[in-house]
Amino acid sequence: MSNPTIFNPVIPYSGAIFGGLHRGQMIAVQGIVPKESDRFQVDLQCGSSENPRADIAFHFNPRFRRSGSVVCNTLEKERWGREEIKYEMPFKKGEPFEIIFFIMVDRFKVAVNGKHFLDYQHRISVGRVDTLGISGVVQIQTIGFFGSSEQDNPYSNLPMKKIDANGTQTKSIKTPLVVPYMGKIKDGLSPGRIITVQGKVDKNPDRFVINLRVSDSTDLPLHLTPRLKEKTFVRNSFLYQSWGEEEKKIDYFPFNPEAYFEVIIYCGADCFKIAVNGEHLLEYKHRFTNLSKIDMLEVEGDIRLLDVQTW
Repeated sequence: MSNPTIFNPVIPYSGAIFGGLHRGQMIAVQGIVPKESDRFQVDLQCGSSENPRADIAFHFNPRFRRSGSVVCNTLEKERWGREEIKYEMPFKKGEPFEIIFFIMVDRFKVAVNGKHFLDYQHRISVGRVDTLGISGVVQIQTIGFFGSSEQDNPYSNLPMKKIDANGTQTKSIKTPLVVPYMGKIKDGLSPGRIITVQGKVDKNPDRFVINLRVSDSTDLPLHLTPRLKEKTFVRNSFLYQSWGEEEKKIDYFPFNPEAYFEVIIYCGADCFKIAVNGEHLLEYKHRFTNLSKIDMLEVEGDIRLLDVQTW
């Protein structure tokens, strides 16, 4: 089971990390530090027990008193180890942030707002970590879990696992998913199948596109285009060499520059159901009914593509 992206969790938050941690995995946490915050913490924990308290492999704790510092530590058998303190404060009160935890063989690498911030050597086995905890005075917008790669630099190009369109990981591909992306949907679509697309919108985006295609013709049964400058979400189909009528009606626009997103396309018997960031957004009636012929997924535009899966 893969880890879903978590949106706007209530703090204090405690959630399972399915499958535990492993080398090359990355956890990205986006949020805002409230003006009144004195501290918050992100804990990579071995379980969620409170009594006795679960071991914490990595305790990452920004403290805003005086000039500010970030304290890192490990809790084992209810006893804290030696604190590692960095007298530098990359977080600003009232401002958004992004923390990336990158799991390496011998240490955690942490980047804040796109810059490497610190390394923390493993003191207990990361294989035991199965829970993420966040507490203190902080607002969290997204928690994203992204898969493994042998690459050691998490910051220039987020190294992701390459997943082919039937959801199986291909071996040890070291690059992130390249945009434009094209993947095969094994055996085509049928009612009940689901496609998920996870990504992060670029800094100054115009638009991006998700297409479902028929590989042996020019037919494009589903064309989704979020246009970020206009804040419109266009849906259409290209069939028999021509575009149909655009659909644009939407209750709210769910995409923002530099924000993580997750689009879920559910193939129903008579329509596609589209959810974004965990909430149902729209339905699109099938204009092309031979669903099993829909066998290609295409993604392009102003995003960094992190993960694609079908099942």
